[in-house]
Amino acid sequence: MIQSVDIPIIASLLPTYAHPGDAGADLVAAEAVTLAPGQRALVGTGVRIALPEGFAAFVVPRSGLAAKHGITIVNSPGTVDAGYRGEIKVSLLNTDTENAYEVMPGDRIAQMIVMPVTRATFLPVDELPDSTRGEGGFGSTGYQTGRTS
Repeated sequence: MIQSVDIPIIASLLPTYAHPGDAGADLVAAEAVTLAPGQRALVGTGVRIALPEGFAAFVVPRSGLAAKHGITIVNSPGTVDAGYRGEIKVSLLNTDTENAYEVMPGDRIAQMIVMPVTRATFLPVDELPDSTRGEGGFGSTGYQTGRTS
């Protein structure tokens, strides 16, 4: 069963879920922007929300925009904290090296995922417990290519 939380919102176009069970609600552009190849721009959505304490919203790219046009979000996921009351803006980036991309008002530009969050208590220690991974970082587990040679 999908959990629900009430979110007070000010918006001319409400975020919508495209399909039942979707995690992300679509955010649309409230302004027109042209993204030249390699250019980024902060695009307003006209959406302001009041998240309850203990929740955060995460703004993530739309997979179709990324796959078809190379449009992504620079700071993905963008975090909207419970105390923020300003307009949610999306930092779009055109990764296409040849073609500009036109964003028009009403275009779906991102998805917003609302989630409960846990607040950590950081406990200073002199040493961390061992783990199987240890200090292995980026690429430390290798990768599988499917090649035989």
